[in-house]
Amino acid sequence: MRWYSNPTARSWRTTAAPAEVLTFHQSLPTYRATPLTPVPSLAAELGVGQVLVKDESRRLGLPAFKALGAWWAIHRALRDHTELVTATDGNHGRAVARRATMLGLASHVFIPDVVGDAAVDAIRSEGATVTVVPESYDAAVAEAASYATGSRLLIQDSAWPGYEVIPQYIVDGYSTLFREIDVQPDLVAVPMGVGSLAQAAVTHYRSGPAAPALLGVEPANAACVTASLLTGELTTVPTSATVMAGLNCGTPSSLAWPVLRSGLDYSATVEDDAAQRAVDDLRAAGISSGPSGAATLAGLRAASGRLPLNGDSTVILLSTEGASE
Repeated sequence: MRWYSNPTARSWRTTAAPAEVLTFHQSLPTYRATPLTPVPSLAAELGVGQVLVKDESRRLGLPAFKALGAWWAIHRALRDHTELVTATDGNHGRAVARRATMLGLASHVFIPDVVGDAAVDAIRSEGATVTVVPESYDAAVAEAASYATGSRLLIQDSAWPGYEVIPQYIVDGYSTLFREIDVQPDLVAVPMGVGSLAQAAVTHYRSGPAAPALLGVEPANAACVTASLLTGELTTVPTSATVMAGLNCGTPSSLAWPVLRSGLDYSATVEDDAAQRAVDDLRAAGISSGPSGAATLAGLRAASGRLPLNGDSTVILLSTEGASE
């Protein structure tokens, strides 16, 4: 495990996402707050008061949290556009494609060739045109950005200099997930790809009076955020195949990076076998989770001896996706 700790993170403060984000989501016919499920067996294993899993396996009719950000960004950014474009490791692209169909628009999704056939088929089932890019996630993002000209609107959660407005809308969209949590945690564990969801977690919990510890988790084979935190500057890392396909990203978002550098307490990397074990253990507790979502449990286990937890602590794990069908 690679490990990072920032002892000053809880003292950092920022501004909350707009309250109108939650109002928008609540206006959607398929909106339901996702459950926060206690898992007593994990609390006993880890020696804490309670472990609560925020289960995103059913969100707005899709098997992952991604629609929260993508649909808010589309709502804010859509003007005279006829096609939505994105790159994805799976669930974000499916969310964009679903919303395009709902709005009567075309969609084009670029996917790195490490993504499995089931995820590609799921995106095509939403009516999207799919282009498989024979390289990394970063290469797929570059292809999507080049394609998105004229009436084509790029809806990407990763930011870079010159492309930051829509990624910020996506991060703001994720705020609904945290506003639904009605308990005060001592620690929140969040999976990290380019860092956008972790950015939303830091923004939410560093904009109010309470400041729980925040643990970011990512695959050992694609640890761009941890590498950046350890070096002190935004860093691109080589990636290789991982069961945590939704987290297989080589470059942090330029928007997420300064927020995570300032406000994220801890970062840990996990191996594929640990993520797969976490999938099995969550399934045994009645929670459907894929490896990217279950990574938070794997990270909590790996880091538990280094975290400020005791028998009274409340821990929230974000499980961001359901198990693949």
